[in-house]
Amino acid sequence: MEKKYFFFDIDGTLTDRSTGKIVPSAREALDRLEANGHFVAIATGRAHYKARKFTEANGFKNMVCCGGNGCVINNELVENIPLDKEGCLQIIHQSEELGYGWCVALDDTKDVYMTDDKFLRQVGKRKEPTRYIIDNMLDIDSVDAIYKIYVAIPKEEEEKLTKKEYTTTSTARPTCTANLPPSSSARPCERGYLMFQTDNKGGGIVKMMEYLGADIKNVVVFGDDYNDMDMFCKDWFSIAMGNGCQDLKDVASYVTDTNVNDGIKKACEHFEWI
Repeated sequence: MEKKYFFFDIDGTLTDRSTGKIVPSAREALDRLEANGHFVAIATGRAHYKARKFTEANGFKNMVCCGGNGCVINNELVENIPLDKEGCLQIIHQSEELGYGWCVALDDTKDVYMTDDKFLRQVGKRKEPTRYIIDNMLDIDSVDAIYKIYVAIPKEEEEKLTKKEYTTTSTARPTCTANLPPSSSARPCERGYLMFQTDNKGGGIVKMMEYLGADIKNVVVFGDDYNDMDMFCKDWFSIAMGNGCQDLKDVASYVTDTNVNDGIKKACEHFEWI
């Protein structure tokens, strides 16, 4: 049997969204894939520190993370590429000129840094577990690397941030409901914020395969949502979950059953990988 290199999205693909846990039949399929000599990895947009919690808890040794900029092989972080610094600085300084607060991730942790509390005053705290570090002595132009940017700009004013085109990263606007737990005293997010991060899982898979010295034609990817579109390309085999979005199904090589109805296992058995 020819060795295949499998890359799985997490939420809605491997895991049941209602529980956050891996679907039992998917777990069985993964174990059988590895027993048959195939390579198994996660492909996620999550930052390395956050994705590592999932991989360690579930026994994964390999992953593409950080939206494609991070690569882990045999539990070793091979690379974690930051965003384009000059493009980031253009965005940050224009945000300041326009009066919008910002914060940045400068390392592989839940810490975000800012020079004042403007971001928190304008939009409140993020839903994600985050430690906010306010440092009025921070010289953002002199930092070594920037991994993410968050700008407190409302959607209706987003066009004012013309410098956002100065990065090769994707922009995303999280759904902004109540960002805070009931026990928090800070106000919830009222206007939302713009997030700059990498969205190139497909490129991360290519890099992973280069590290492994393997042919990309042997790649198989599983996904379910719009953020998986990038890794559904013609260079390898792509499988959309039955619960996935229609746009992803339209470009997939194959559409399987829903994830909670044994979709991963059924696809692997159908193609005789297990």
